[in-house]
Amino acid sequence: MSYQIELRHIRYFLAVAKDLHFRKAAERLFISQPGLSKQIKQMEDDLGVLLFERHNRKVILTKAGEYLKEELALNLKSLEHTFYHAKLLNDGKKGDLKFGYVGSAMQEIIPNLLIAFEKEHPNLLFSLKEMGNHKQIEELLSYDIDLGFVRLDRVPKELEIKPILKENFCLVLPHSHILNKETFKGLQQLKEESFILFDPKYSTTYFEKVMQIFDDSGFSPIISHNTIHASSIYKLVENNFGVSIVPKSLIDINNKEVKFIELSKIKQKTTLSMVWNKHNRNPILNRVFDFI
Repeated sequence: MSYQIELRHIRYFLAVAKDLHFRKAAERLFISQPGLSKQIKQMEDDLGVLLFERHNRKVILTKAGEYLKEELALNLKSLEHTFYHAKLLNDGKKGDLKFGYVGSAMQEIIPNLLIAFEKEHPNLLFSLKEMGNHKQIEELLSYDIDLGFVRLDRVPKELEIKPILKENFCLVLPHSHILNKETFKGLQQLKEESFILFDPKYSTTYFEKVMQIFDDSGFSPIISHNTIHASSIYKLVENNFGVSIVPKSLIDINNKEVKFIELSKIKQKTTLSMVWNKHNRNPILNRVFDFI
């Protein structure tokens, strides 16, 4: 079976599949509408499948078209990455790696990894982007990032996950709060306080684990604010809007307006994991895994 499909056919098909409108897709591609229709028809004839159902006022993807849209979009992105890495090699770079991470990973884990890794593997480009857990999953599946650092217990089957840090939670209090490490006996002492917590959208599993801490302490927390940034939590705490619970790796020793009490006696721990797409062919990934 021989196909005469070229890269331009794939780009044209994906444009129409996105817009479901030949004229709009043609305008984005800077070609004529009849020319685009002809290229799509040529692709359909060569494949022997119908990709679109054409009606007077709308265009609908067939089942075959839906399947090709998903598969070709991923494969085209992978091909673009291959070309990009070839260009990096031509420019004297050994490659690049795009990281996604939750804020706590930037305190020590990622900086230490990059400093040590770059000593052994110079001439690499690193792109770093802070984002929530679920946004990282989306971008790993679409190959927009190569490696994520998340606080999740489960990921889609296309991804691999490896725990790299298990740590205690910490209580965050205003510096002037009456409780300290010596007087703190248990979370029950704070049942009348307002709590500022990471938004459940940050990670459902992480939020549920924090709720288990309250369940074991025998009360439901008064939640005054939810946020996705530790800096926002600290700013609210230092201005007496409430107290908080965060992973130990988020301790900010330079912030003199808040204080931290490690919850070392509770059973709940939080895990930071490394996650990646098992189909990602970025050659730098395996070097990172070996290094870690």
